[in-house]
Amino acid sequence: MPRRDDIKKILIIGSGPIVIGQACEFDYSGTQACKVLKEDGFEVVLVNSNPATIMTDPEFADRTYIEPIIPEVVERIIAKERPQALLPTLGGQTGLNVAVELAESGVLDRYGVELIGAKLKAIRKAEDRSEFKAAMERIGLEVPRSGFAYNLNDALELADKFGFPLVIRPSFTLGGTGGGIAFNKEEYISIASNGLLLSPVSELLIEESVIGWKEYELEVMRDLNDNVVIICSIENFDPMGVHTGDSITVAPAQTLTDVEYQQLRDASIAIMREIGVETGGSNIQFAVNPEDGRMVVIEMNPRVSRSSALASKATGFPIAKMAAKLAVGYTLDEIANDITKETPASFEPTIDYVVTKVPRWAFEKFPEADPTLTTKMKSVGEVMAIGRTFKESLQKAMRSLEIDRYGLGADGKDEIDPEQLNNKLAVPNQDRLFYIKYALENGIDIEKINEFTKIDPWFIDQIRQLVELEKEITKYTISDIPDELLREAKRNGYSDRQLAYLMGSDELSIRERRAKAGIVATFKTVDTCGAEFEAYTPYYYSTYESECEVKQSGKPKIMILGSGPNRIGQGIEFDYCCVHASFALKEEGYETIMVNCNPETVSTDYDTSDRLYFEPLTFEDVMNIVEREEPAGVIVQFGGQTPLKLAGALGKAGVPIIGTSPDSIDLAEDRKRFEILLRNLNINQPPNGTATSYEEALEVARRIGFPVLVRPSYVLGGRAMEIVYSEEMLESYIAKAVKASPDHPILIDKFLEGAIEVDVDAICDGKDVLIGAIMEHIEEAGVHSGDSACVIPPYTLSEDIINQIKDYTVLLAKELKVKGLL
Repeated sequence: MPRRDDIKKILIIGSGPIVIGQACEFDYSGTQACKVLKEDGFEVVLVNSNPATIMTDPEFADRTYIEPIIPEVVERIIAKERPQALLPTLGGQTGLNVAVELAESGVLDRYGVELIGAKLKAIRKAEDRSEFKAAMERIGLEVPRSGFAYNLNDALELADKFGFPLVIRPSFTLGGTGGGIAFNKEEYISIASNGLLLSPVSELLIEESVIGWKEYELEVMRDLNDNVVIICSIENFDPMGVHTGDSITVAPAQTLTDVEYQQLRDASIAIMREIGVETGGSNIQFAVNPEDGRMVVIEMNPRVSRSSALASKATGFPIAKMAAKLAVGYTLDEIANDITKETPASFEPTIDYVVTKVPRWAFEKFPEADPTLTTKMKSVGEVMAIGRTFKESLQKAMRSLEIDRYGLGADGKDEIDPEQLNNKLAVPNQDRLFYIKYALENGIDIEKINEFTKIDPWFIDQIRQLVELEKEITKYTISDIPDELLREAKRNGYSDRQLAYLMGSDELSIRERRAKAGIVATFKTVDTCGAEFEAYTPYYYSTYESECEVKQSGKPKIMILGSGPNRIGQGIEFDYCCVHASFALKEEGYETIMVNCNPETVSTDYDTSDRLYFEPLTFEDVMNIVEREEPAGVIVQFGGQTPLKLAGALGKAGVPIIGTSPDSIDLAEDRKRFEILLRNLNINQPPNGTATSYEEALEVARRIGFPVLVRPSYVLGGRAMEIVYSEEMLESYIAKAVKASPDHPILIDKFLEGAIEVDVDAICDGKDVLIGAIMEHIEEAGVHSGDSACVIPPYTLSEDIINQIKDYTVLLAKELKVKGLL
C-alpha cells in the first residue's frame, strides 16, 4: 500500500519538559519521525516546549512552535497551520492526552484534522482502565480482579471487597503518578485521595495485588494490512510491585519457556487487534504467577514509550521511524530495514546477545525522600549495556551508572549494613542488587533470597556464579593468574578496576597484563538479525571473543564522548551538544564515532553518527575503543561532567583530546586552581579558601565569616554544595563533601546574600570569543542555576555591569585557552 497522498501537512505534538516518567526518549522518537516524514515529502509542523531537544531545531520540521503543550495553544496552531493530520503517539502521555482533549472537544473535526497512528477510540480503549478491562474480557484474557472508583467512598467499598494489599492506578497519568500499593487502610486513603486529584478523569483502577509475580513486556507493531510483528520481549528483573521504569529489565526475556513466550505473543497480537491500534508501535505488559503460570494483562501503551526506545536500541529496529511511516499508509513489508538493507520491516528482529537496562536514581540529592521502589516511578534516568551473557551486560550496566561503581561489587566500594540485610532484600530499593550479592557471599541460599525478593531464581543464580568466580580469582595474584581465568573474568563483564581490587593490583597493571596475554576487547555488531544478514550500519558493543567485527574505512575519525545516564544536573542538553558536534564534523568530512550508554537519546540512534559504540563511559571502556579505532581526536567537552572526569586520564594515556585541553579543563574545575586564576586576572571574587579537612575548613570559615558557601570540585548539579551558617553545620557537612569528591579540595566562599546571579554562554576558538547570551536569574544567588528561572536579555543589570561581565568572560576564555564552549 503506497503512502497516503491526501495528507500534505502533519502536526506532531512533543512531550514538553523532562519529568520523571517522560524523558529524552521522546526527543529521540520525535526526531526520528520528523526526519522520515520530511524525507517522504510531507510538511511537518512541530509543537514542543522543551528548547533543549534536537527535534526543536529548525531543520527538523518545516514549522516549529516553542509553545506550551496545552489544548488551547495547540488549537491556535492548528487554526493557523491547517494540517490534515495529527500524529499523537510520539509525544508520550503529554502528547496523547492533549490529542484526546482536542478530539473530544471537537477541535479536530472543526478544522478537518485526522488522528493518524492511533484513532481516538483506540486511545480511549487502551488508556481508560474500565474500557481496557472490558476489552480484555471480550477476547478471553485475564486482568487482575479489580473495580473502579470515582470518589473515596467507591474506593473504600472496593477495599472492603478485595482486602489488602491493593494496587491503585489512576487513569491517564504518567509513570504511575498518583498510584501506589497500599498495605493498610491509612495508606490506601492517602494514595487514593491523591490519585483522584491527579487523574484528569478522576478515575482509579483498584486492583488485587499481583506483587511478586514475574513481569514481562512486549513491543509490538501493526500496519493497516493487519501485519503484526513482535520487536522485542523484555523481562523485568524485579517482580511486580516495582514500576517498570524503576526495574532492571533484560532483553530478550530470559526465563520464559518457548510455550509461555508464544502465549504472550499470541495475546499481544489479539490485544493490538481488539484495541484497534491500526498502525504503529505499542507496549503491552503482562504479569505471570511463578507458582502456577497464570497470566494476566497489566496494561497497554498505544504509543511510543520509554520501553520502545529501549527496544529500538536493543534490537537496532527504529520503532518511532517505522511508526511514522506506518501512520501515513506504508505497510511493514514495504519498508526496508536500514541496517541490513535486505530485509523488510516485517522481518522480526532476532538478537544473539543480552541487553540489560538499569535505572539511575537521585536519592542522594533528596535524603529525606522515601527510597522504597513502588508502582510510582522514581528514577531520573537509565543506562543500557550489551553483552554476550546476562552477567556481562549486567556488570557493564552497573559501571555505566555514574555512581562510582565499576561493576556489581568487587571494587572496594560496598557500603553494606549487615543488620539491614533482610529489610534490604524484602523491600525494593536501589541497593538491593548489592545486598543480594552480599547475601550469597555470606552463605544464604538462592531459595531464601527468592523468598525475600520474589526475584526469579535464575537471576539470583547468575549472581551466585559471579560470587563463585570471584572466590577463584582471589586465589591468585596478577603475576600467576591463568590466562584462561582472566579471559573468563572479562567475559563475565569484570572491569580492570574490579580485577585489580580482587588481586591487590591497580587498573593499568591489569590492562598491561591482559594485553600481554592477548586478552583484548573485541566488538560485535547490533544487526537486528542474529548475524543472518550483513549489517551496513556500524553499531557496536564490546565483549571478549576471538573475532572483531569492526571494519576500518580509512577516513579521518573524530570520537565524541556522550553524557551517560540522565540525572539531576545532567540531562538532555548535553546530548543536544553531542549530536550537533557529530552533525558538524560530518559536514567537515570526518567520520564520527559516538560513545554513550543512554538508550533514551538521539546520540545513540544508529544513524546519528557514522559509528556508534554502546559502551560504558569509563577509562577502560573508552580506551578499548580508542585502541581499535585510532581516532585523530577525541572530544570530551560536550558530554558534561561524565567525559570531563575522564579527560586527565585519557590525556596521560596519549589520547588526542581536541578542543579545550585536559589541563585547562582541570584549571576550571579544580576550585583551588580556579581561585588562583581569578586572583591573577584581577577578577573580583568573594573572600574564599580551600580545605581538605574539617580543621582546615573551620579555620577558613572563621577567617571569612559565616554564612559560607561550601562546594567540592568536579561534582554535578550542585551536589554536596551548601550554604552553611554555623560551625555545627560545617562539621556535619564536611563528611558528605569529602565523600562527594575525595580527590579534590573543598572551596569555601563567603556567601553573598541577596546577590543577583548571572550565567554567560560563550564560544572561543583560542583567540576570538563570541558571547551567545547573558542570562539573568530571577531567583537570587543561593538557588542553583539549574533550579532558577532566568531571562534573556538581563533586565536589571546596567550597561556598565554587562560590559564588565563580557570583559571577564573574554579574559577567562583566553587565559583558559578554551577551544569550544564556555
